[in-house]
Amino acid sequence: MSGTVEEAGQEAGQEAGQEAGQEAGQEASQEARAAVPAAPVVVVGIGADGWEGLAPTSRAEVERAEVLLGSARQLDLVPAEVPAERVPWPSPLTEALPGLVEAHAGRALVVLASGDPMLSGIGTTLTRLLGADRVRVLPAPSSVSLACARLGWAVEDTEVVTLVGRPIELLHPHVQPGRRLLVLGSDGETPAQVAALLAGRGYGQSLVTVLGGLGGPDEEVRTGTAATWSQPAPALVVTAVECRADRGTMPLPTTPGLPDGAYESDGQLTRAEVRAVTLARLAAVPGQLLWDVGAGAGSIGIEWMRAHPTCRAVAVEASAERAERIARNAARLGVPYLRVVHGHAPDVLSRLGAPDAVFIGGGLTTPLLVESCWDALPVGGRMVANAVTVESEAVLAQWHARVGGELVRIEVSRAEPVGSFTGWKPAMPVTIWSVTRW
Repeated sequence: MSGTVEEAGQEAGQEAGQEAGQEAGQEASQEARAAVPAAPVVVVGIGADGWEGLAPTSRAEVERAEVLLGSARQLDLVPAEVPAERVPWPSPLTEALPGLVEAHAGRALVVLASGDPMLSGIGTTLTRLLGADRVRVLPAPSSVSLACARLGWAVEDTEVVTLVGRPIELLHPHVQPGRRLLVLGSDGETPAQVAALLAGRGYGQSLVTVLGGLGGPDEEVRTGTAATWSQPAPALVVTAVECRADRGTMPLPTTPGLPDGAYESDGQLTRAEVRAVTLARLAAVPGQLLWDVGAGAGSIGIEWMRAHPTCRAVAVEASAERAERIARNAARLGVPYLRVVHGHAPDVLSRLGAPDAVFIGGGLTTPLLVESCWDALPVGGRMVANAVTVESEAVLAQWHARVGGELVRIEVSRAEPVGSFTGWKPAMPVTIWSVTRW
C-alpha cells in the first residue's frame, strides 16, 4: 500500500472478495498456461533503430510470425510486407494478457518489446505468467547498456532505478553523494520529477543528463543541473544522474540509525542508537517480511525496508494519527510500499502475512501479544522486543527464561550544557530481548 493507512476493521466481505479475486487470477493464469501452444511465445526486443537494427535471428522470428503483439509504435517499426496479424496492446495490459495468449493459442505468436524485454519489460511479465519454458526471449541492447555506452560509465558501477509505473519516492534511498544513477521512467515527465526530488533533498547541484531515442536516428542528449532543470524531454527517455550534495546536506544512508530528525514524530520514536542495535539484531534479509508492532513513527519498519529494495514490512499502530504519520515518513524516506495497519495487536495480527522477523516496540504487557508474535514466527525467524518500564522488563525476563535468547540493556547519555560547562544527560535505559526461533 503506497502512502496510505489500512484500516484493521475492513469488512469480512471485502476480504472474501479479495480472496475470490486472487483465486480467479490464479485460475486465469492456469488456463492461460494450458492454452499455450507447444511452441513458446517469442519475445523480440527491438530498439529505436527499428527493423534495420534487428539481429538476423530476431528478424526471422518476426517474419515467420502469424500474430504480432506490441505497442502501436513498435508495430509500426515492422515493414508492411511482414504478413502477420498485428494486435496492439490493450489497456490495462496486465488483466488482458492471459486472454490475449489464450485467444491466439496454436498460432505462431511473437511479442515485440523495447530493448531488453527482461529489464522492466513484458518478457518478465510473460515468464511469470506462463513459465520460463513457454517463453523465448531475444533481447536487443537495453537502454541501460546504450546509456552507459554514451556516457562512458561502467555498467557494473552504475545503479539502475526503475520507476516504470512506480512512485517517484522509491528514488530516495539511492540518492547518495557521488553515486551514478540511471533512472527508467514511464514517460517524458520523469526527468523533471527526478530533478525536483533531487533539489528538494539538497542535491540541487547534481548533474542530470537526459538521453532520448537511444540507438535511433533521432537520438538526443540534454544536460543540466537538478536545481535549474527546465528542459522538455522526449517520451522514450533515460535519466542519468551524478549525485552531488549541496553544502550542508546531511546524507541519509541505508545503514541503520538514521538521525532522529529525519522522522516526523510525537516523541514515540526508537532513538537512533537503540534503533541501530535493534535492526542489527533483526538482521534484515532481502525479500523477507518484518512485523513492526507498536510502530510509533515507523522507524524500524522504514529502515528495515531501506536495507534492500526487496525487504518488506508491515507497521501495526493503534493510534490513527500515528498511523498517518508513519505513511508520511515512509514516503519521504523512500519506502512508499510500507504497509501501515491501523489497529490493535494482537487482534489484527492474524490478517498479516507470515513474518520472517518481528519487532515489538510497544504494548509488551498486552495479554497474548508476545505469544501471538512468537507463534507466528517460522523456524529461523527472529524476534526483538524493547522495554523501558519495569513491567515490560518483567515480561521480557519471563520470555527469556522460557525460550532463551539474549537480554541487553543500553544506556545512552548525551552531552548538554551545564551552566558554562558541558555535562552528560542520560536517557532512559532500554532493555532489548532478541531471540531466534529454532
